[in-house]
Amino acid sequence: MNRREFIRAGAGATLIGPSASSSSAAATSGAQIQVMVRERARIMATYTAEDHRRRLENVGRCERGVRKCLRKHLITSYLSGQCVYNLGEYPCRKPWNPDDWDEAELDRLREHGIRLIQLHEEWNDSQRMFGGHKLGPLNPEGFRRFVEMVHRRGMKLIVYASSGFFERTDPDSRDEWARQQDLVEICFRYARCSPASAGWRAYLLPRLTRILDEYGVDGLYNDLGYIPLAGNPRPATKDEVLAFEERNDCDGALTDLLALIYAEVKRRGGVVKLHYSATNCPRTSMKVYDYLWVGESVGNVDELREAVKNHAPYVVPCLDMSRARIEREDDLYLHAIPYMQFPLLLAGRPFTGERAVIPGVKYPDEKRCFWTRHCRAIWRQYQAHPDGPHSYGWWDSCPGRPEAKPTHALWLKRYLPLVEEGTWAWLEIGDSDLFKGALPAGVVASAFANRDLFLVLANYGSSSVTVQTSDAFVAVEAKGAAASTQWKLGPRSLAILSRC
Repeated sequence: MNRREFIRAGAGATLIGPSASSSSAAATSGAQIQVMVRERARIMATYTAEDHRRRLENVGRCERGVRKCLRKHLITSYLSGQCVYNLGEYPCRKPWNPDDWDEAELDRLREHGIRLIQLHEEWNDSQRMFGGHKLGPLNPEGFRRFVEMVHRRGMKLIVYASSGFFERTDPDSRDEWARQQDLVEICFRYARCSPASAGWRAYLLPRLTRILDEYGVDGLYNDLGYIPLAGNPRPATKDEVLAFEERNDCDGALTDLLALIYAEVKRRGGVVKLHYSATNCPRTSMKVYDYLWVGESVGNVDELREAVKNHAPYVVPCLDMSRARIEREDDLYLHAIPYMQFPLLLAGRPFTGERAVIPGVKYPDEKRCFWTRHCRAIWRQYQAHPDGPHSYGWWDSCPGRPEAKPTHALWLKRYLPLVEEGTWAWLEIGDSDLFKGALPAGVVASAFANRDLFLVLANYGSSSVTVQTSDAFVAVEAKGAAASTQWKLGPRSLAILSRC
């Protein structure tokens, strides 16, 4: 199987033979292949009659018993274990180059439960420091090696791109592509290119497909870089063709551009993740993404939960720990799991912050640029404490949080059975027969029905409460615990229950 055939086969294929060279995983064993196949097995191919009977009985119990809820979803093709992998620093003195350390880290992440690896801006050469550009890898040879590392482990890889942001100082940049004010942060001076610009589309789209075809990645992470055209006081450029109606509830040109990108990625069997800003999502009824990243610049976990709980699936929250503070690591999961969301993990190589002190790079004053200030704080912390605790991304705390990774792994293992392929989910249940009496104030309950039936109970209040279920359940985190119908929830706590 050549590399192109492997890419077309998707993450279900395993690359073996001479082109799969690595010191820690030179080839994938037959046993590993079987594990990968079983993990990707789908309900239509593997369920026995008894499996279907159990699933239908559990779904029927919720269909009859839940009379009111926020939303109901059928879960399909959902990769909940997702990670932003820091390849290294950029800007940098020397380009990153994946090696045995990365092999070992990817092994750890796979064991952790991660199945989708996402690379941020350091994968490209946006400042053209080493002969590359914003829509291609900083180190092409090293990047191809990293793609193969990820694929050998049966994981998918998506890379940063943007349908709007483009470096204003790039020799390819054109003034007529953008009418918005530039985003100036750390080393970037990004124009916000208009989705209505014909020239920008002609430049962007073939380069996005080239990323997919030449490097075999499994999709794109699109950082929109978009300001709505509706009501925009700045006049349109001569390059913009305003073909669509732009309203406060509909981004016409953006929808069209995102739909074209989505179609190209899906044609190749890929994945699209979007980030708009903070808690926002594109204003469209069309399906133009698979995952939505939310949380950048958000400093309060309760505000994040309430702002995004009505977004269409699948939402991937990443509370911005460069600004936010939480009492416990468990808080991130308390606010996500009841709404069929799971937080993003930050991992890979330590984020040292050196990118903010590279000689010859022009940076804004720390007093005016939050990200320059944050990265330099991480750099000072890293120099003083080279053995950690480390930060692992732009949105991580300084210093890092030693409990972040083990807590993420613990909750992910509890979450995965809830979102098995073909599960029906009832989120934020109101009137139902699943409980004896009304739920206490501040308590949210959601149900997940497949071959097993799970209840998720979240107490967002500051006092302990008791919830009584109609049927007997057991707490999934308490091995060997007795079944019960009485559940005491402490303040700001989460419980996952499995029906006996």
